[in-house]
Parts: sequence; C-alpha cells; structure tokens
Amino acid sequence: MKVIDIFAGAGGLSEGFRQEGFDIVAHVEMDNHACDTLKTREAYYYLKEKNQLYIYKNYLLGRITREEFYNLIPQQVLSKVIEAEINNSTIPKIFNEIDRQLDGDSIQFIIGGPPCQAYSTAGISRDPNRMKDDPRNYFYRYYMRFLKKYKPKAFVFENVRGILTAQEGRVFKNIKRNMNIAGYKIDYRILNAKDFGVSQDRERVIIIGWKKEIEFSYPHFNKSESPLSIRELFSDLPKLHAGEDVNGIGKYISNIPALGQIRNPSWDILTYHIARPHNNNDLEIYRYVVDVWNNENRLIKYNELPKEVQTHNNKKTFLDRYKVLKLEEVSHTIVAHISKDGHYYIHPDIKQNRSITVREAARIQSFPDDFYFERSRTAAFKQIGNAVPPMMAKLIASELKKIESEN
Repeated sequence: MKVIDIFAGAGGLSEGFRQEGFDIVAHVEMDNHACDTLKTREAYYYLKEKNQLYIYKNYLLGRITREEFYNLIPQQVLSKVIEAEINNSTIPKIFNEIDRQLDGDSIQFIIGGPPCQAYSTAGISRDPNRMKDDPRNYFYRYYMRFLKKYKPKAFVFENVRGILTAQEGRVFKNIKRNMNIAGYKIDYRILNAKDFGVSQDRERVIIIGWKKEIEFSYPHFNKSESPLSIRELFSDLPKLHAGEDVNGIGKYISNIPALGQIRNPSWDILTYHIARPHNNNDLEIYRYVVDVWNNENRLIKYNELPKEVQTHNNKKTFLDRYKVLKLEEVSHTIVAHISKDGHYYIHPDIKQNRSITVREAARIQSFPDDFYFERSRTAAFKQIGNAVPPMMAKLIASELKKIESEN
C-alpha cells in the first residue's frame, strides 16, 4: 500500500497511515524545519525496524548531533523526504525523485492538504481583499497534477471548512469538477477530531476520492471512545512554571496506561516539555483568566480584564485573545498561531500559571511522545498547529484499507 504525502508538513497524516501499515514512499514539503522533522521520523522507523532505537534515544538525549545522527541512517531512507515548494517549475523534478523512490512500483494512495490560509476565517478577515488574489487559492491544481501522474486508487484531501465557501463556492466547485475529469468519484464530510479519540475540538473537511471503477463509498466512521480530558492527557507530565523545562530520561512523574497511543508504556524519554517565558503582565492576565474560569465557569473577553493589564488599543475585535484550556474537557482547536504566542492556550492549573508546552500541544494533536519535532520550540509549535492529528489519520487509513483488500 504505497503512499505519497504531499504538502506533508510535519507528517501527521503520514504518521497515521504508517501506523496502519501503509508504506510512505515520499513526503513532499517546502518548510525546511518540517523536512528535518520528517527525516527524523523516517530515521525513527528505520531504527525501530532494526532494533536499534538506542541510536535515536542517544540523539534525543543530545549525545550525538543531528548531522551525526543522520549519517548513521541510509541515504535512501532520508531521501524519502523531498524538500521543495510544489509549483509548475519544480513538479518535474519532484516527479523524477518520486519515480526513483518507486523503482518501477506503482502508487495506490495520495494524501495531503494544500496550505489553507487562503480559505481560513482568520486569513480572510485580515486581508482587505479577502484572499481573492492569493495564489494559495489554486494549490489544489498541483494536487491534481499528482493524481493525473500517479493515478492512485484513492486519495485523501484535507482542508479547513472555508474551502467549501471560498470565492462564493467557486473554488470547491472547481475542485470537484477537476477530480471528476481526472477519473475519480469524490465525497466529503466535515469531520471532528474529537470523534476520532483526539483530545481536541477540531473540525476539518476531509475529501476522499476513489477511481470510478472501484466499488467504494465514503466511510461511516463510528465515534471512538470518549477522548481523554486535558486533566487525563497531562496527568503524567511534570508541573512547570513559565520559562521552565523538564526533558530527559525518567522525567515522567507516573506511568499512565490509559494514555494508549500517546505514550507507549516502554517509552521513557520526555522531550519538548518546555514552557515559554512570559512577561509579568501576561502572567497577571493568565492568573486572572484561570481564576475566573475556576470560580465563575466563564471565559474572559479582553475588554473585561482589569484596566491596568489592558495594553492593546484594540478593544472591539479579537476579544477572545486569552483563552484557558478546560481541565475536564478536550482542547479547542490548536492552530499555527501558537508559534507566535501562547495566549490562546493557557494551562488550566493556576499554580503553574503559563501557556502549554510543545509536548502538551503535541499530545492535544495526538502525536505520540516518541515523535520529535525539529529545530526549535517556535518551529515545533508551528508544525503541530498545521498538522492533521495522527489518531484521526489512522482511523481514516484503516477504512481505506478496504479499497486495497476488496478491489
């Protein structure tokens, strides 16, 4: 079951497909930091298969550099990651590299989600032209090039809800027409990650297409068991204050079997449990917001904060810029803006008084603890915010296996 992951990001989609036994032939991604994350994950799976995970652990513990680590991995493993912007001038070279990886084999599935900023509510609201001239409106055309070249049995196309209504619906109408011309039946649903066991209220459009001659229909996804609450999800992580970090072997405070896919019981290295430093004003706001939630069960608008901590002149729009996670519920949607600040993701424990760590954000997105994000805290937050939750991808992948087994 060979798969190409395009617009791959940090590899949330491919991680879920891989966990279901699919063979990821290539990841195509333009962001350098995300490409290193993909390479490191490829190295992890290679070493796991060879029973040499001690090498991976030595890297996470800082005993060898990234360069030394990559030098211990065969080049054909790392070369599955193709670092390139997908456009008309680069596609021929990308195709050549994928063909080299395939070595005569064929592709059964293509997965990926083109950049969504042109369709997102936030992106449209900030652009005076409402993103109408943004070239990212048409990135789906590059997806079509891959479908026409590799003719997979099926594909998964992920995006934000706004893709359905962009440019008064013309974008989505064109997507459907082009996919039909390429020889595919398609259907879509707005799916919520929390229905797939992910500790996050995250709605996304998932388009699934399959060749017209294949007997298939859009899967009916039975709701998973209730996702873990934030309290349960964070229960084995050390408590931190703003600016602190706890990383390394044996740093978990307990073993929690209920964490399931998030933390394998044998995994003992905690990484990226790093809390941002915050200025005193933000710390005062965080404390106030959490206190109001704990005592009044309501979220504070910016213009309701004490006057002495209100430093922004804009007190009429974007008033929910400070938001606390709710201990007994799942998180609201993690987005890439978390890389800029943590105000929308305040830890619910008033004693810790901080925004969430990279590892906590990764868990909310259902990335396993053995998944390492490359380069920096900021880069990791961005990669996490842009990702498809692997737990959601895994259940989608399990349904697509039927195409391979029944056709």
